[in-house]
Formats: sequence, structure tokens, C-alpha cells
Amino acid sequence: MTALSLALAIPLLGAIGIALAGRRPNLREGVTLATAGLLFATVLRLLDPVLAGERPQLTLFEILPGLSIAFRIEPLGMLFGLVASGLWIVNSVYSIGYMRGNDEQHQTRFYVCFALSLAAALAIAFAANLLTLFLFYEALTLLTYPLVTHAGSDKARAGGRTYLAILMGTSILFLLPAVIYVWHVAGTTDFTAGGILPAGMDSGTLTLLLALFMFGIGKAALMPFHRWLPAAMVAPTPVSALLHAVAVVKAGVFSVVKVIVYVFGLDQLAGATDWLVAISGFTIVAASVVALNADNLKRRLAYSTVSQLSYVILAAAILAPLSIIGAALHIAAHAFGKITLFFAAGAIYTAAHKTEVSQLDGIGRRMPWTMVAFGIGALSMIGLPPAAGFISKWYLISGAMSQEAWAVVVVMLLSTLLSAAYFLPVLWRAFFRPLSAEAQQHCHGEAPLPMLLALTCTAAGTLALFFFPDAPLALARQLLPTP
Repeated sequence: MTALSLALAIPLLGAIGIALAGRRPNLREGVTLATAGLLFATVLRLLDPVLAGERPQLTLFEILPGLSIAFRIEPLGMLFGLVASGLWIVNSVYSIGYMRGNDEQHQTRFYVCFALSLAAALAIAFAANLLTLFLFYEALTLLTYPLVTHAGSDKARAGGRTYLAILMGTSILFLLPAVIYVWHVAGTTDFTAGGILPAGMDSGTLTLLLALFMFGIGKAALMPFHRWLPAAMVAPTPVSALLHAVAVVKAGVFSVVKVIVYVFGLDQLAGATDWLVAISGFTIVAASVVALNADNLKRRLAYSTVSQLSYVILAAAILAPLSIIGAALHIAAHAFGKITLFFAAGAIYTAAHKTEVSQLDGIGRRMPWTMVAFGIGALSMIGLPPAAGFISKWYLISGAMSQEAWAVVVVMLLSTLLSAAYFLPVLWRAFFRPLSAEAQQHCHGEAPLPMLLALTCTAAGTLALFFFPDAPLALARQLLPTP
């Protein structure tokens, strides 16, 4: 069996093993960790061949001539696959501490759905064509629904309904017709460097088709189809990390970049993306303003994610080579930074039972490791060194300047100021205000060790991507057309 086949099969087999071990928690969690580690090792084996120009592929079956369920690893998919499989390991470690520390119910179902969600995410990452991507995009929505509604409360079910309605509604009403139209006019849905659409399509048709894709990929949370993301914050923190960093939103912005690069092609879209630049720019600023006024920490992080996702969309819409590199790099940088922030939020909830920013006075004295990690994640989201977000933002702004898109530069600078305005006060409260009497009574130290280990690892990863960006950069550069 090839490494590609193994990568797709391992999380499915792991889900079966987790279900069989459900009555023995230690064994169940051991299977989870072993599956996550084996998956990452398998995906990592594919990195050198892809960097060397190989494109491993696998066809499961053909539905119609030119229409198949198939997989092929290209540079962007390789990057997404590495991020998703690597972060599953630390998320699994974190989940053990969180689920046990909060005495959560239905833990076996949680771990099974998590494994199946990773299987769908890897299938999206390695999809060779639009049909395969669409099918597993839908599967990912359905598999994460039980995780969003995990608590079983009325609030959780309401959040789950919003989650399902927006993601399924946008994909069926917009994304599916776009996929069918591409097959109709191109005779194929295979992702191809330079695009597959026939040359000379009129600008009106291109604009409409692009709009169907951009709004149909609801997981990218482009306004006005973003409400599913804050609604899903009713889920446990490890699920929030899955939604924001490991799989769901990454599948969204990954699909956006893949469609622009491999379906339309940068040259074909010249002059047809001005509206997308405007909407993604608006989303960045508007979501940042909402985050600035949110006292609930997870809500603040959720709207930060809405804003940060549109960095990727904006970078892709600029159509500049440097901005395409920035879009790919930001998928990885955002994943490490945002998962660190959510891990920290979950640790605060577990150790101190605090959910609001206004409740965090002095908590950095009792939970210094957690809040330092939060600070590193915040630096990355703001785009400051020595965190990974600085590099992706550098490429994005450089791409905008190369196109003389000065409005985009202004948006990015304004977003940087807004990000600082909603992240730095959290750190100020944590470290420079006196510990409240309530916190002294209820917070006696850090969260359970597995949670602390996980958030320390992802914070270190955020720094490591700044100092050692060679592999992500090499993959991102392979997205550009060969001169």
C-alpha cells in the first residue's frame, strides 16, 4: 500500500480502534495518540517526494468519463496535510486533559468523530479534483456536527443547527452548481496548474462563477456567511481548536486558494477579483471590530478567526505571486497561533472556570505558562516577530505593494492595530493587574499537565515556523507558475 493510501486509511482504521476500545479509557486514548502519530509520520514521508516534484496519486473509481473520485498530492495539499496531521497529535494530548479535567460525557464518540473528521480533512487536502473535494467537504461538515453539539444542551443544539444550515446551505446552493458548471465548460474537474477553464470567458461569467465558489465555500467564513463560526463556540475547546486550526476553517481557505490557482488560474482572473478584494477587506476590519467589543474570550477568538481567514482570501484575490505565497503560509501560521490561543482559553476554563476577558485580572501570576503561550499566539495573530504570522503577513503586504494595491496595505495595517487592540488588553489584565479575590480562591495553578504540554508545544511551533520556515516556504513557492 502506498503512503498516500495509508494516509487516507489510517484515521479511518483509528476510528474503528477507538470505538472498540471505548470501555477502556486508557486504551482508547492510547489508540488515539498512536493513530495521530502514525498518520503524521506517514504524511511526513510524502514531503520530500513532493518537494522533489513528484505528485503521488490514487484513483478509487470513475463515475463518468473524466469524472472520478481521485487523490493527488500537490504542494498546497501537502502543506495542509502536514498541518492537520501534525496538530492532531497535540490536540489529542490536549483533549485527554480537557475531557478528563472537565468530566465530559460521551468521550468515545468525541474521539471517534475527531478521527473521522481528520480522515475527511486529509481527503480534502489530497483531492485531485473538484468532485472529490466537494464530497469530502460535505462529509467534514456532517462529521463535525456531533462535535459541535457535544454538550447536548439547547444552546449546543441551536449552535449546531446554525452550523449545519449555513455550511450545508452554501455548499449546495452555490458550490455544487459551480462545480457542475466547471465540468460542463471544461470537460473536467481535475485541479491543473494554470487553471482548467477555457480561455476567453467573458468577465461577467467569470465574476459570477468566482462568486459561487467564494460564497459556496462557507467554511472560509467570508461575510455574510460567517455566523456558523461564532455559533459553533458552544462546543468544547478541543473542538473549537479543530474548527479553527486543524481542519474545518483550514479546509475552507485551502479550497479557496486551490480553486483560484488550479481552476481559474491567476492570468484568467486578472481584473475579475476587485469585488472579492473589497469583501474580504471588509470582513477583516468588521470582524476585528466585533472581536474588539467581545468580552467572552472564545467569542473574541472566533471573530479573530473570521478576520484572519479573510487574510488568506484577500491574499489569493490580489493574484500577485508574493501574495499567493503569503496565503499558503498563513494557513500554517494561523493554525499554530490560533490553536495555541484556544488551548489557552480552554486551560483557563478548566483551571479557573473563567470565560470572560474581564475576569482575567492577575491570572498570569497563577497560570504563567498558559498566558505566555497565549501571548505568543497573540503575537502571531497581530503579525509581529518572532512569531510565524509576521512572515505570512510580510508576503501578503509585499504582494499588495507589488500590485500597487494601496487600499489592501491600509486594510492590513488597520487590521494589525485592531488585532493589537483586542489581544494586548488580555495580556495586560493577566500580568499587570492584581489577582482578583475570586481568582485567588478558585485558581490554584495551571491546567492538567496534558493540556499544558499541548499548548506549550503549539506555542513553540509558532516560534519555530518563524525561525525555520524553509519547508512551508518551499511548498508555497511551488504553487507559482514556472517561468
